Amino acid sequence: MPENKVTFGLENVHYAPYTIIDGVVTFEKPTPIPGGVELTNEPRGDMTEFYADNMVYYSAANNQGYESTLNIANIPDQFAIDCLGEELDEEDGVQSEYADAKQKQFALLFQFEGDVKAVRHVMYNCTANRPNVNSSTKTDTVEPNANELTFVSSPIVLNNRKIVKTKTTPTTKAAIYDGWYENVYVKGQAAIPEV
Repeated sequence: MPENKVTFGLENVHYAPYTIIDGVVTFEKPTPIPGGVELTNEPRGDMTEFYADNMVYYSAANNQGYESTLNIANIPDQFAIDCLGEELDEEDGVQSEYADAKQKQFALLFQFEGDVKAVRHVMYNCTANRPNVNSSTKTDTVEPNANELTFVSSPIVLNNRKIVKTKTTPTTKAAIYDGWYENVYVKGQAAIPEV
């Protein structure tokens, strides 16, 4: 299959919290985040340069993942509970943000459309910041509010290697491509989500 010449669009944004027990990472089943508008990922980590003999004697990249921004139509309440540490009171149905809330890391799955086939991605180790809370008055036209979620995607150890992200290619096996949003893909692991 030929490669895409271009990619465009954003869709199928999902998140999957995970746990680590005895060094084993277990991802939950991915949950959709509908209404993806835009996703930007800026690399983290500087180029390290060592000078000797009046020149750059050694240089190496320092991959510390990405600083990312996801613009979405609305931040789902369940995402705020699962990843931002908000709490839902089952008795009165009120959801609260507490000052001592602990964010929970998650994988972020998404796809960019292409002229041949969509490219599916997973960023394994994301931690989100609390989003801005804002809105504006309606005028003679109604403009929906977009919500901005900022997060950091850092390396995580899977299969004894530090990994940041994975994506599909034109040669990705159909079973892996088709099941991308059923379970978080981890090379060499059975795709069994946490129940």
